[in-house]
Amino acid sequence: MLSEIRVSCAPHISKPLSTRSVMIDVIIGLVPAMAAAGYYFRIYALILIPTCVISSVATEWLCNIIRKKPNSLESLGDFSAVVTGIILALSLPPSLPVWAAIVGSVFCIAIGKMVFGGLGGNIFNPAMVGRAFLAACFGMLMTSWTVPATIDSTMSKIAADNKIDARTQATPLAWSKEAIKARRQKTDDGGQSRDEGRVSRVVNDQLWAMFKGEVGGCLGETSGLALIIGGVYLLIRRTINFHIPFAVLLSAFIFAAISYLINSDAYIRPLAHLSSGGMLLCAFFIATDPVTAPLTRRGMWIFGIGVGAITMLIRIIGEYPEGVMYAVLLMNAVTPLIDRLCKRIPAGGKPSIK
Repeated sequence: MLSEIRVSCAPHISKPLSTRSVMIDVIIGLVPAMAAAGYYFRIYALILIPTCVISSVATEWLCNIIRKKPNSLESLGDFSAVVTGIILALSLPPSLPVWAAIVGSVFCIAIGKMVFGGLGGNIFNPAMVGRAFLAACFGMLMTSWTVPATIDSTMSKIAADNKIDARTQATPLAWSKEAIKARRQKTDDGGQSRDEGRVSRVVNDQLWAMFKGEVGGCLGETSGLALIIGGVYLLIRRTINFHIPFAVLLSAFIFAAISYLINSDAYIRPLAHLSSGGMLLCAFFIATDPVTAPLTRRGMWIFGIGVGAITMLIRIIGEYPEGVMYAVLLMNAVTPLIDRLCKRIPAGGKPSIK
């Protein structure tokens, strides 16, 4: 009597968990970040997050109808579209128009997920696919930052003390890029005196503000505290492994420390890099996507180190102030190769060839 063997796409979960329970845990882990977004960006969060979630769910439902799936609402019950919509919303500028958020949500589900067959078949992280599409099509909208509602009491004072307008360079990473450009300009001018350190000092002085979330940036990536709380929850629940988050943060910290030791005036502190931009959101919620991440522990280490290293190379050497989105998509592209090089050991050990 032969028993039935079922073969399915990733994610392959070895614990007694369902895809639905994993996605619910991720949503719970994102609650602190959503709460921080609501506190600092108020009405923008209340509009963008529901917009992205509803658009993502509706797009998946329509795609199921187009594909003539028998139960078009069945795949919506795993909440994967909800998670994609939330992550996309948290990675968008608060002032992004609603129509642009809808376009990004439709693209990330329809092109980033459903054209590959749905959950488990997609190669790239759907939320990052949608964000990359928006960045390519609407560059000005994706780099227009809204000042948090509580910023006047802290950030404006810090910037004013250093003679820098807080509202023209709202994000810490944009300010750090100004310091790097100032250093390059100083070299190009033949060593003329220019105080490039004044810009990097602004970023270093606002480390506590970045940890709380009282800085300009994307909707849900500004509060390091909220993201750490959510990430710790996922680790305690064992929804994610520590390998990828630790590898991402460790490799980014090492690259940032090396650059800071080389020139502390032109480059910001390593902790400032970890607390700013989408680093923490990526480490705990994006890079750990079980569908687009490697399967083995060694592969997870390679994947995480690659994400952190590429992110820092873009931040430090490239012209773009943030590199998380591109780093994740590039490492997603080589995940099949990583899985091929880091194969799982079969049950019972490696087969012996006589």
